[in-house]
Amino acid sequence: MSWFQWTERPTSALANGGVIGPDERLPWPQTMAMGVQHVIAMFGATVLAPILMGFDPNLAIFMSGIGTLIFYFVTGGKVPSYLGSSFAFIGVVIAATAYAGKGPNANIAVALGAIIVCGLIYALIGLVVQAVGTGWIEKLMPPVVTGAVVAVIGLNLASIPVKNMAASNFDSWMQLVTFVCVALVAVFTKGMIQRLLILVGLALATVIYLVLANGMGLGKPMDFSGIIAAPWIGMPNFTAPVFDGGAILLIAPVALILVAENLGHIKAVSAMTGRNLDPYIGRAFIGDGVATMVSGAAGGTGQTTYAENIGVMAATRIYSTAVFIVAALMALVLGFSPKFGALIQAIPLPVMGGVSIVVFGLITISGAKIWVDNKVNFSDPANLLTAAITLVLGTGDFTLKFGSFALGGIGTATFGAVLLHALLRRRA
Repeated sequence: MSWFQWTERPTSALANGGVIGPDERLPWPQTMAMGVQHVIAMFGATVLAPILMGFDPNLAIFMSGIGTLIFYFVTGGKVPSYLGSSFAFIGVVIAATAYAGKGPNANIAVALGAIIVCGLIYALIGLVVQAVGTGWIEKLMPPVVTGAVVAVIGLNLASIPVKNMAASNFDSWMQLVTFVCVALVAVFTKGMIQRLLILVGLALATVIYLVLANGMGLGKPMDFSGIIAAPWIGMPNFTAPVFDGGAILLIAPVALILVAENLGHIKAVSAMTGRNLDPYIGRAFIGDGVATMVSGAAGGTGQTTYAENIGVMAATRIYSTAVFIVAALMALVLGFSPKFGALIQAIPLPVMGGVSIVVFGLITISGAKIWVDNKVNFSDPANLLTAAITLVLGTGDFTLKFGSFALGGIGTATFGAVLLHALLRRRA
């Protein structure tokens, strides 16, 4: 079977709420449109993470495309996912490089070497899973655990748009306008417009923002000078890695968080598609690990499967891996176009915040769907307490420090859920 062989389904298949599976695709024009939507969904976080660490955002976009293609081939095209910059690296990279928080990171090389080692550890864990199987993972992470972990991913990210993407009362109202636009498109439209709810809702909200802010002076005007000044074509800044023992000890343990994130994402996609993706968990870890190594070797950030894009899949019910090939190829081209980066960055922050509220909410609900689909019994105190404590740990960003290494909310919630369930479950 060809690497790029998908069964084409007509657009009419979506009319009655149909699902497009990983091995299916819509006609290419619609597939291209979905690819654009996924690029927009991942763009904000994939650009923000490198900026916070002093990395080159355009290179991060380029390497996200490379990483997604690597992931596709390693998983045999069976797992629909987009790979982008991981936020799990931010704290430890800043600590390892003593980054001041503005401009290029002068010590980026030592972080890159440690990111490569982290990716290697991650890939080795995948090889173990591939060799031994996933039965032990099922025991460690039954539906009550995986549902909680997936929900926590959305809840943990919720504070980003709510607290950090609205600087004024006008911005908060624009966030509301944005998620209402997305919701209206989702409910009152049909066909491909409904499936492109994120993209269409974002476009509508941006036009409204332009009228209110630039036209009526109610908010900070959109600035188009960056788009005009940015060149159409430009090379990303490639950097060679340096392997430093201290940085490696600080950054390499992030592999454990990446395993938890990826596992939760795969469980979410599996629940949404109704397909058992467990046989591909090991491959997914390997693909993500190799992508992180390649990215670090070129000067890019560590990578992870993206919850934002899983949220888009949940909203559109289109899981075709063809969409991610298109999105990855777009990222490769756009990585060499500072003009595109400037265009996306010109989108008002509160509009992106409103879209993020929708996407993170959809991720949270997909976790709850795992509980519903698997009929998790919450009258069982073990299940009830495992889920309850996990949700609060993740939502509150409960953090534990081990020397210089900090395990943040998603990490503590994930491992806390696993350990709590193992401790509380009743044995036959």
